[in-house]
Amino acid sequence: MKLSPNTAPVEPTALLIRFHNQVGAALDITGSRTSSRWYCHGCGYRSTLLEDVPINRQAANSHASTCRASYHRLQR
Repeated sequence: MKLSPNTAPVEPTALLIRFHNQVGAALDITGSRTSSRWYCHGCGYRSTLLEDVPINRQAANSHASTCRASYHRLQR
């Protein structure tokens, strides 16, 4: 089994903060200081509302500290 690019995806142009979950999958906060979103590359969970960075930082960090998902691509 090979790790997918989801554990170390290319950084988006609007990347503000990158966390890593329990197994190393990236979790990105993108946007601007007043309008940001977050997305977990491990499980696919994402924020549903545009929020200020401090609010999304807390939510994303909380998710990263408990998420153990890591998307893997199976070799055939």
